[in-house]
Formats: sequence, structure tokens, C-alpha cells
Amino acid sequence: MMLRIQQNNTGLRRKKTKPNTKKAPVSAPKRNWIPDPLRQLDISKIRFQIVAVVFIAVWAVLWGRAFYLQIVIGPELRSMASKQHHFTQLVEAKRGNIYDRNGQILARSVEAKSVYAHPKQVADAEFAGKTLAPILGLDPKKLTERLKQDRSFIWLKRKVDDATASAIQKSNIPGIGLSTEYERVYPYKHLAGQLLGFVGVDNKGLEGVERAFNDTLVGSSQKQVVPRDIAGRALYDINDEESRGKDLHLTIDVQLQFIAEEVISKAVETHKAKWGGVLIVDAKSSNILAWAQYPFFNPNNFRSYDPAIYRNRLATDALEPGSTFKPLIVAGALQNKIIDLDSKFDTENGVWTIDHIKIGKDKKPFTIGDDGRAYKELNTEEILAYSSNIGMAKITQAMGAKLTRQFLLDLGFGSTTDIGLTESKGIIRPLRDWSEADLLSTGFGQSIAATSLQMVQAFNILANDGERVHLHILKDENTDNVSQQRVFSRKIARDVLKMMETVVDGNGTGKNARIPGVRVAGKTGTAQKAAANNASGYGDKRMASFIGIVPADSPKYIIYTVLDDLDKNSYGGRLAAPVFQEIAQRSMAYSGDLPDVIFASESDSLSGESLKIKPDKHPAVKQGVVPDVTNLSLKKAMETFYEFGQLPQVVGNGMYVVKQEPPAGTPVIVRDEKTNKEKVVNHTYRLYLSLPEPQAQPDQAAQTPAAEGATK
Repeated sequence: MMLRIQQNNTGLRRKKTKPNTKKAPVSAPKRNWIPDPLRQLDISKIRFQIVAVVFIAVWAVLWGRAFYLQIVIGPELRSMASKQHHFTQLVEAKRGNIYDRNGQILARSVEAKSVYAHPKQVADAEFAGKTLAPILGLDPKKLTERLKQDRSFIWLKRKVDDATASAIQKSNIPGIGLSTEYERVYPYKHLAGQLLGFVGVDNKGLEGVERAFNDTLVGSSQKQVVPRDIAGRALYDINDEESRGKDLHLTIDVQLQFIAEEVISKAVETHKAKWGGVLIVDAKSSNILAWAQYPFFNPNNFRSYDPAIYRNRLATDALEPGSTFKPLIVAGALQNKIIDLDSKFDTENGVWTIDHIKIGKDKKPFTIGDDGRAYKELNTEEILAYSSNIGMAKITQAMGAKLTRQFLLDLGFGSTTDIGLTESKGIIRPLRDWSEADLLSTGFGQSIAATSLQMVQAFNILANDGERVHLHILKDENTDNVSQQRVFSRKIARDVLKMMETVVDGNGTGKNARIPGVRVAGKTGTAQKAAANNASGYGDKRMASFIGIVPADSPKYIIYTVLDDLDKNSYGGRLAAPVFQEIAQRSMAYSGDLPDVIFASESDSLSGESLKIKPDKHPAVKQGVVPDVTNLSLKKAMETFYEFGQLPQVVGNGMYVVKQEPPAGTPVIVRDEKTNKEKVVNHTYRLYLSLPEPQAQPDQAAQTPAAEGATK
């Protein structure tokens, strides 16, 4: 029996209980549901395996996704990303510079900004068009239409100024950007404009040297991928120095070019010619030193000029040369032993009518005239000095068409000079097309056509003792005179030069080309111009020209001057010879080849007072002060100003300076009172010579109507 003690409020009391006689039930044994093989496994190992399987599954999914993105649709995504962050830009190579023979820059390229658009990236074309139109000076509607095009790239405006570029950049319109290009600049403006030519908006040479040597100058532009920001702007400019074009060094001398242009422009304006040109060639090297044409052409503004102005006429216009051609025919006849120095021809008292040769629609007899001058029998030298058309016609008649034509080909007529520029071949007709009238007319420079460049090439043969040498316009070429062909002997070349001296210093037609103290060999020319409006025969217009070689005894310069489209009373000896004289005199002074002699005829100054010549030595050149060159020879005066750093204008045709502007001692450097800094004062420098310009004298009488082929 067991006792249970209970506690209540009254205390403890003992309670009897009956003993538990029931037996505890026996529980059934527990069943183990884990198979026996599994009961032997390590649970921790199972956990690791499960995690590994999950991990592998996850990585498989990730790698599958990566494979899909990178391989399956990767190219498409890369293309989309590239379009958003990169664009293909044509990187324009910087064009090479053009220099004169002394390193003066004639043409260079400067950076300019061009405005482009990616229309597909322009979110609001209307807004962009209204915003950009006032900045670019474009029509808003047309600009908006362009921005709505389904294109990836368009130019909005090429080569804008800095202010416009800055405004475009500040507009910050997505899809609109700036690209670096290059703009061609010609620092000397119109100087040698027709020779240099110009470059189009796409950096391609269109005329002149720029076109002829474009492949050398242009470099290698190429397309490159450029990163850009969210606004579509390039993040950096690509350096194109490696692809930059090569520089060109011309044989042109800026100082001689300036002299030639100044003189020819004055002559064209004075005589109301339509056009004028000058070529100066160094006979010792065959380098072309000056290539001048007027009216001037400024390639910086080429769009504002008519093509007739920027045409390089000295190389492309083939004209009948007129009487400047005569010394060459005489040289050919002497070389082929058709004539000698003592040969004489009857010049028919000034008019020669050949009855059996009929010309024109009305079949009139062919008539050659000597412009009203009645000569009888003249020898070879007199024919050249008096410029007798009849005498020259009889010389070519004696030579015959075959011999005459071949000699002209040997001189270089009928083919280009191959100096690299675009040029005409001239006109030398096939032998079968030569009539007797053509043969006779060739003697005085008609029935053929030649360029000014071909003329100086032919006379360069005379200056080089009968050897044909190559002309140069590029200084980088080998400029040694290497004979290409001997055309005539040295003796004949010297004989013809002496005869050309009598044209100037004797009683010939070139008196206005004389330079005191200098032996000048020259020849005048006055060619009739073909009738206008496709009419047959010749019209009333004339071309006046002069070809000269100085000094004649040791050729330095060959100078060809031409004035085109003059009235019928204009002659080469009267108009073109003075142009040659001034250019030759100033050129020789510039190069230091002008002699320091004085002649009795020059002892009077402009005011009629006697000259008191100072010792001919360089005066002291003080920095910042105009030197005193009065009463010095032109040669010494030019040398002094060259040392001073200025090239003065020359007024008059004497040998000594009697007046100068500004006066000696004039300061050229002054101090600015506001900034207290020194500044240079720009003056126009002029030297007045001891003799005024000579009065023009006619080299021939007026033409008679019967003088069909008159040229002088």
C-alpha cells in the first residue's frame, strides 16, 4: 500500500490508496524505415553533394544565358552598343603646305569645324531644326526635313567659323556634333593666284598647282571609329600627322612675283587691255621665278570669281604669237643653212601680193604688208630689227613646210613642257594640212598657236646656247640645266641674240625696252586676233607682247610680257616693251645684277637739276629708322632696303634715286602711349629715279587694209 499525503487548508492528512495491480503494457518494437544500405551513409557527405548539384545547376543556367547573349544574339547587341557609343568618321588628312623658293608660305591648311548630324539619334527634329537654323543661317523647315531623314550621317554645314562652332557645342543637342576638317588659306591673297589654283570643300585641288600635284599634297584621309559621349559628340580629335600630305617648294620668288604683278596690273589698267601676263625664267637653272596674271585672282574667295579669271592662261591659252616668233625662225633658217647673216631679201616696198594664193570667201589674193613702211632690200639682221613680215615670209618660203614644221617641233611647239601643270599643246597642224599661205604666215607668227609657257621654253634654248633644257616649277626637282636636245649650234644662238640686241639698242622696234648699262636682247610682237562671233579672218583686236633676255652677253633672266585684247592701234614695242623694261630693271636690282654706271643722258634729275652722286656704298642701316638712299644707284638703294627688310616701289626709269618716300630718318618703330609698348608703323616705300618714264613711241606705222598678216 502506498500513502499519498495531501496538503489542504487543515493540514496534512494521510490517505490510503489501493495498490496498482495492472501490468504495464508492453510496447511494440519501433520499425526502421531507412534501408540498410542508406543507414551506412554519411549524412554530411549527402548534404555536400546536394549543394554541389544545386550550384552546378545554377552555373549551368548562367553559362547558358551568357552563351545566348554572347554567341546567339551577341553580334546584334554589339552592333547596337557600337552605334550608341561610337561612330565612323572620315579623318581628313592635313594638306601639305606650298612654299616659294625662299620658304615663304604660299598656301597652308588651318583647322576648321564642320557641323554634322546623326538623324536617327535626333529625338526631336522640330526642336533641333528651330534651334540650329539661326546658328547655321539655314532655313528652319528645310533643316528639320533633313533631320527627319532615315540616314545615319549627314553634313549640316562645312567649315564654320569659331563663333558658330561654339554655339553648336553649347546647344548640346543629342545627335549633333562637330568634326575637325581643314580649310585652305593663301596668306598672300592674290599673289600667284592663278598658278596656285584652289581647293574645294572636300580638300581636293580643283585648279593650278593644287590640282596638278593633288596626290602629293592631299595625304591619306581615312575612316576611323571614334568614341562619343551621350550627346553624340566625339570624345577626342584624332591626330593625323602620320597621314599628312607632303609639302611643295616652288621655284617662284615672292619678291619677283610681286614686282611682275605690280607692273603688269598697272599696264593692263593703263592701256585698257582685257588681260595681261608675265613669265620670268632663270636662264641658268631654267627655274620659273614669276608667274603673274592680271586681273588678279584671290583663291581664298574662289567662288566669287568667274572661271575666265582664274584660268591659268599662261599655260592653257594657245594664241598666235606674232612677231616675237621671228628670232626662232631666223635661228632655224641659219641652222639649216637656208640663209646666212648676209642673205638679202626684197621686201617689196612694204606690200607683197601673191596672186596665185587665194584666201577668204571672196578668193582675194593673199597679201602681206609691213604696216605702211616701205623697205626694199634687207639683210637678215635688218629683217629682224625692222620686223619685216615680208622678209620673214620669204625666209620660211625658202625653208619649206617640212623643214619649218620639224624645226618648230624641235623647239617644243606642238607638245606640252611637262612641268606638271595642266597646259595646252598649242597648234602645229599636220604637214598635209599646211598650205602655202600657212607656210608664209608662220614666218611672222601666224597660222600656228603657242602658249606663253612654250614661248619662254623656246627662248630658253637661245639663252642656253642652242640646247633645249627642261623648265622647272618645283624646287625639289634637279634644277641643273641638263640638255635634252641640241636644237642649233652655240654660234647661231649667239648670232641671233646679237641680232635681237639691235632690235632694242639699234634702230629696231624695241627701243622702249632699253636699260642703261645693260645689254638687252629682245623682240616685239603685235598679233592680230581672230574675228569674234565665229567670223572668218582677223578682227580689230590685237595682242601686244615682248620677249627679252638680260644680260644678252650672259643671260640671267628671260622675261615674256603680253597684253591681250587691245585696240587695233596697239603695238608690242609701244606697250609691252616698257613693261619688260621696268620688270627687268627692278629684277636685276633685286638680285644685285644692275650695273653701277651713269650715262650723260641721265645727269638731269626729275626737276632738271644736276645730280651730285654720292660714293656708291651702303649707308648705315639703323634699326627702326628709314635709311637714306637718295642719290644712290638703284642697285645700292635696293640692296640697302633689302637689308632694312622692305621692298620699295620704283617710280621712273633712271639709274639713280633722287627722292624717297617716306623721307630718310622717318621712324618705323614708335611707343604706344597707352600700352607703353613698341609697335611698327606701316609705310608705303617709294623710290623716285633720275629719269621719268620714257614717252611711248610707235614702233611701226598704222596698218593698211591690204596688210593681211601684219604683226610686229
